[in-house]
Amino acid sequence: MTTVSDKIDAKLVKELREKSGAPMGDCLKALQETKGNIEEAFVVLRKRGMASAQKKASRVTNEGAVGAYIHAGGKIAVLVELNCESDFVARTEDFQELLKDIAMHIAASDPRYVKPEDVTAEDLEREKEIYRAQAAATGRPEKIIPQIVEGKMAKFYEEVCLLEQPFIKDQAITVRELIAQKVGKLGENITVRRFARFKVGAADWTVAQTKPVEAAE
Repeated sequence: MTTVSDKIDAKLVKELREKSGAPMGDCLKALQETKGNIEEAFVVLRKRGMASAQKKASRVTNEGAVGAYIHAGGKIAVLVELNCESDFVARTEDFQELLKDIAMHIAASDPRYVKPEDVTAEDLEREKEIYRAQAAATGRPEKIIPQIVEGKMAKFYEEVCLLEQPFIKDQAITVRELIAQKVGKLGENITVRRFARFKVGAADWTVAQTKPVEAAE
C-alpha cells in the first residue's frame, strides 16, 4: 500500500529543508499537508516557526556570541550580540551562521533599532506628526487620517527596525522570521541584544540595544 510520505519526493523534502532550515520531519509533514506544493509548505513552516518562537519568547537568553562583519573594503563594520539559552547552541553551526547573516544584513540595511518597541518616544511622535501633516495636505477626511498614519508607521518600522526588515538574502522573509526559523530548529529562544554599525566618513554611527527578557517590566 502506498502511503502519503511515499508520494513526496525526497529531493523536494531536501529542497524545502535547505530553503527553510526546518528539520526534515517538519518539511515532510508540511509537504504532505500541501500535497507537495513547496511554496505553500514554506508558508506553513514559517507560520509554525513564528508560533514556536512566540512560545519560547519569554525564556531568558544569557548565553550567545558576538559577531563581526566588515564590508566594502573596510568602509563599513558591524558588531552584533546574538543571545540564546545555552553555550551549546551558541557554538552550533546554525547559530553562528545566523549571527553572520544578521551582521551582514545590518551592514547592508543600516537599521536604527532592534525592534519597534525600542523606537524612542521622540522619534515616534516626530514621524506621526509628519504623516498626519502629509495626510491632511491631501484633503483626506479627518476620520481616516489615523488609519493612514498607522499604515505609514508600519512602513517606518520596516525601514528602521532590524527585526521588521526583509532579510537581505531572502526578501520573502523578515529578519524576525529568519530568527524564528532557527528557534524552531534549535529549540531555544534566540534574541538580538544589541548592535553597532560604523561607516568611514559618516558624521555619526548607529548603536542600538534592546532590553533583555529579565529586564522587561
